[in-house]
Amino acid sequence: MAETQNNGNAKSNEQEQDIKQLLKVRREKLATLQEAGKDPFQITKYEVSHHSQEIKDDFDALEGKEVTIAGRIMSKRVMGKASFCNVQDLKGNIQSYVARDSIGEESYKEFKKYDVGDIVGITGEVFKTKTGEISIHAAAVLLLSKSLQILPEKYHGLTNTDIRYRQRYVDLIMNEDVKKTFIMRSKVISSIRKYLDGLDFMEVETPMLVSNAGGASARPFETHYNALDEDVKLRISLELYLKRLIVGGMERVYEIGRVFRNEGVDTRHNPEFTLMELYQAYTDYHGMMDLTENMFRYLAQEVCGTTTITYGDIQMDLGKPFARMTMVEAVKKYADVDFDQINTTEEAKKIADERHVEYEERHTKGDILNIFFEEFVEEHLKQPTFIMDHPVEISPLTKKKPEDPNYVERFELFMNSWEMCNAYSELNDPIDQRERFKAQEAALAAGDEEANTTDEDFLNALEIGMPPTGGIGYGIDRLVMLLTNSPAIRDVLLFPTMKSLDK
Repeated sequence: MAETQNNGNAKSNEQEQDIKQLLKVRREKLATLQEAGKDPFQITKYEVSHHSQEIKDDFDALEGKEVTIAGRIMSKRVMGKASFCNVQDLKGNIQSYVARDSIGEESYKEFKKYDVGDIVGITGEVFKTKTGEISIHAAAVLLLSKSLQILPEKYHGLTNTDIRYRQRYVDLIMNEDVKKTFIMRSKVISSIRKYLDGLDFMEVETPMLVSNAGGASARPFETHYNALDEDVKLRISLELYLKRLIVGGMERVYEIGRVFRNEGVDTRHNPEFTLMELYQAYTDYHGMMDLTENMFRYLAQEVCGTTTITYGDIQMDLGKPFARMTMVEAVKKYADVDFDQINTTEEAKKIADERHVEYEERHTKGDILNIFFEEFVEEHLKQPTFIMDHPVEISPLTKKKPEDPNYVERFELFMNSWEMCNAYSELNDPIDQRERFKAQEAALAAGDEEANTTDEDFLNALEIGMPPTGGIGYGIDRLVMLLTNSPAIRDVLLFPTMKSLDK
């Protein structure tokens, strides 16, 4: 056993020495180039005419024509007077045939010393090899940047997830699917903008550093603003400033931006994430439902090319009307408890005790209804489903239902058991809003660190007068996960939050 361990340590040390030697050789190659006045890092510009996939797609038109590409050498095969290399750019990769007689003896000597990972520019004619591979017959090759590190082994790629997230730049080079995910993410966001702009929404920007972080139930990050000697918070939501704009007469507004919540990290949560909120005057939560359903259908078609999407083993047809049910109806269906028949908080706690559902002493009937929903219902909501009419206790910024003030005009959309968005008929009664803030302050005093605090300037805005308004918030990262079939939020964040290696 000890001998095996010693052999393993010796092999590891040997590999480490080999890597150090390879890194040393790369630096020596760079020094030689610099001494010869050919420092690649002095090059500031290179004109590119085509990308790899464009050449492949337009081969019939480009065959025999001169093109110029630039990218990273991913493989290289030297065969005497002629060589092949594979170059990767934004759109994919393409083979280049590099011959001494075509680029000149001196240039060919230099090319043979290039390493996998080096960035090159190649000019040459488009042709097809005897094996049918579309390639570029190089007439000139120029080293644009010298790679001083060693890329992971080509055929196994970069598989260590921790390194993948920490060194996303290497991940993007080695794993083609990763790059595709982030190209799709960009398309999701641009498609959202296209859709909302077509409905006459205006994109705006609101502050990230705020004195009062409201609009959601979350614990904020806090920092100190030296210039004003004031403690400030990073925003947890976009809501309260966007509503101020509705008060100011901007009838349709939206913002796509980072928000920050001081919470844990898991497959669906990151402390900083991308949120989109939109507000529309003179509509209600039913209008927000229609907008959401139509927008999700549009996004699936634009980004995935179909309204039927698959996440894991679940297939969802967004072309069909989304299901709609109240929270009370959902709990009755999946937990077999009818909260319409429960009249008091004491009765709700008694039912919770019987079903072994945990709650806090401060919780009321509405809170316990929500706990039942989370406990018994969410896991069943695989297909697109709007859950409507939440209890007033958990909805401090939402308009009450006129026919039953115990509930509010609010919905959440669930897909794959995930909450995809949260929407309200916005509360525009400043007197009612002040009472809701008081209730939140009481919850904060009772130990709820995620409760809101009173925002006097927002109340002043409501007193100026806000029209009837529908509002909604979407978690963009979760939406991208769904549309790209990504298992974790870190897979759709270019640079997710990671624990420091120094800890």
